Amino acid sequence: MYGVPGAAAGPARLRRVVGLVHPGRELAGASSAVPSTGVTPGVPSNSVSTPPVVVATVPGTTPIGARARVVDHGPRSGARVALTFDADMTDGMLASLRAGRVKSYANLRILDLLEREQVPATFFLTGKWVQRYPDVTRRIAGNPRFELANHTYGHAAFTADCYDLPRLPVDELAGDVAKTFEVIAPYGGRQTRYFRFPGLCHDAAALDALAPLGVTVVDGDVVSGDPFATAWKPLVRAVLDHVRPGSVVIMHVTEANAAMTDEALPHILAGLRERGLVPAPLSEVLVGG
Repeated sequence: MYGVPGAAAGPARLRRVVGLVHPGRELAGASSAVPSTGVTPGVPSNSVSTPPVVVATVPGTTPIGARARVVDHGPRSGARVALTFDADMTDGMLASLRAGRVKSYANLRILDLLEREQVPATFFLTGKWVQRYPDVTRRIAGNPRFELANHTYGHAAFTADCYDLPRLPVDELAGDVAKTFEVIAPYGGRQTRYFRFPGLCHDAAALDALAPLGVTVVDGDVVSGDPFATAWKPLVRAVLDHVRPGSVVIMHVTEANAAMTDEALPHILAGLRERGLVPAPLSEVLVGG
């Protein structure tokens, strides 16, 4: 979460690693293999050749074994911006739900608005949130304008000193992320290999731990500050004052922990339109155009 009272949340916090993604590089497709045509080069054939085999690449896929790449935005050309929504879920949040202290960590009003206005968005899901809200996850996966991405299994920190979140040992980091992909995969839809660290907290050890998974780490360059906000207008200003072509906007769909997001969102969408900016899926924003 980004915007916890007493914690710094701004551009300085975001700039751990910056990686602008350019068209034609990893995010446009990780595989460099040439599609098969079914014909051996240099060998005459009297039969009709089979069509080329097109191998679909999951957005965000990067070469396995390389340190995970980090991006905060796409190219600054064009007019596209990415609206991303984190779906946090910790053991403490689950306990609050069971005890009745909290009604919901799934803000359906956000989905209602995005669906009604046909706005693309990308959702960074924790595994425990998916397991708590399978019907909402199916709803997200069933919308062709929505992408699904990974936000860890239980929103634990991957580094020390990360918003007081409990920290996972380094040797458990890759397993946590892999497990989350396994939880999300059965829902189908527009699956990706994008990953976001809780609190945007990462260091070299955390990035190296993800090398076997072939993921792209997505931070973001526009932090709404919606967690625990008590008014919607500051969220609108935080987004519209900083958004630019290629921006990746960070918001939350967790309702009880981000109660003002659904009130701010209509004004954010209106402000984007006034600035000539168009929401698009994260995968399209990162490759530009």
